[in-house]
Amino acid sequence: MAKIISLVNQKGGVGKTTSAINLATYLAEAGKFVLLVDLDPQGNASSGIGVDTRNLEKSLYHSMVLGEHPEKIIIKTETVGHDLLPSSQDLAGAGIELVHLDNREFRLYNVLREIRTNYDYIIIDSPPSLGLLTINGLVASDEIIIPVQTEYFALEGLSQLLSTINLVRENLQPELKIMGAVLTMYDKRNRLSRQVIKEVRDHFPGHVFESIIPRSVRLAEAPGFGKSILNFDSLSKGARAYKNLAREIIERDKNTKTNFSV
Repeated sequence: MAKIISLVNQKGGVGKTTSAINLATYLAEAGKFVLLVDLDPQGNASSGIGVDTRNLEKSLYHSMVLGEHPEKIIIKTETVGHDLLPSSQDLAGAGIELVHLDNREFRLYNVLREIRTNYDYIIIDSPPSLGLLTINGLVASDEIIIPVQTEYFALEGLSQLLSTINLVRENLQPELKIMGAVLTMYDKRNRLSRQVIKEVRDHFPGHVFESIIPRSVRLAEAPGFGKSILNFDSLSKGARAYKNLAREIIERDKNTKTNFSV
């Protein structure tokens, strides 16, 4: 049964969608069955792997709001073992529509429950907000990854995010855990980047991934071609970083399972 992981940060421009796309791709490349869920109405995770969201007949909206079975909506990507549950502009109004529905915070949870046994990992790309769609992502998840850019004001807004996570734990999903923070847009020439790494590690002791995502032109270019970095430039620094991040997550899960079996 799939482990469900949400990538969450209400700040835009922190590498959240890039991380969701490439983490999902490299988990699949490692032999895992992976579903990427595009929970952002902007649909950047969908377009970033080559899906034209303007021409979709159905999207995640039709499952969350209208009750369509997700298997009718899921799309295969060019990476073997990597599927996509796409977004569309319809999802932009879902926050308002969901308010009037029963179990409004559990709509995504119920959608993913239908297909959870088909995958090893389900990766959710959340919107850059802390609204009802993001709450649905948190409630549906086992763990959270927080992308943090290694730039000025990196920690701004994290206290609000952590407060929201705690509220979800207390009221909706008591098993929700923070898997860790992933540092993005790192520039080794920049002294500030090194300082931010220290601050984030102090803020999340023991919960910061060793793999650091560099600032990279190739990573920035890949979504414009509708490709993950694996399929765009697999030898780039960004590709190596996401491959290492996927390995780190798989290794953590192996260790967790080993600890439970002892």
